[in-house]
Amino acid sequence: MIEVENVINDARDAMDMAIMHLEETFAHIRAGKANPRILDGIRVDSYGSMVPLSNVAAINTPDARSIVIKPWDKSMFKVIEKAIIDSDLGIMPENNGEIIRIGIPPLTEERRKQLSKQCKAETETAKISIRNARRDGIDILKKAVKEGLSEDNQKDAEARLQKIHDKFIKKVDDMLVEKEKEIMTV
Repeated sequence: MIEVENVINDARDAMDMAIMHLEETFAHIRAGKANPRILDGIRVDSYGSMVPLSNVAAINTPDARSIVIKPWDKSMFKVIEKAIIDSDLGIMPENNGEIIRIGIPPLTEERRKQLSKQCKAETETAKISIRNARRDGIDILKKAVKEGLSEDNQKDAEARLQKIHDKFIKKVDDMLVEKEKEIMTV
């Protein structure tokens, strides 16, 4: 027989994963301020293997408008520069022989609106994942009724799933409001 708590915990775990994915996605969306996480997707060729940029250099943000990359190996300067230029960041790095500096330009109003739309789309994807987790849990509970679970227990479990679902949807909406505020702040 199916354990109701396991069904609810599995659904909660799936909803948690949707939230974590959304947080990760939001971290990669540039909001006008320097954030080293925008470089997370950049990989560089280090001794024949592609590794994350953070594996071959120290990455700092000395101020709100720049990111400084200090490679541990001097031979990596050109490789890191090329990887940044080839990435979809759209920012040209400056190399002075000691460090690579990336100046983060202020966002235009049009770009802010684009990023806001992108955030809304990512939020909607997260909401769909949360709804799917709830639906899957409810489907398992309905099948469990045929296997001997009482209808009262099924209805109670569905109500609990709905409350958990509502809490996660609210969290997603709050995250969107926070990110949009960050993007729209000039």
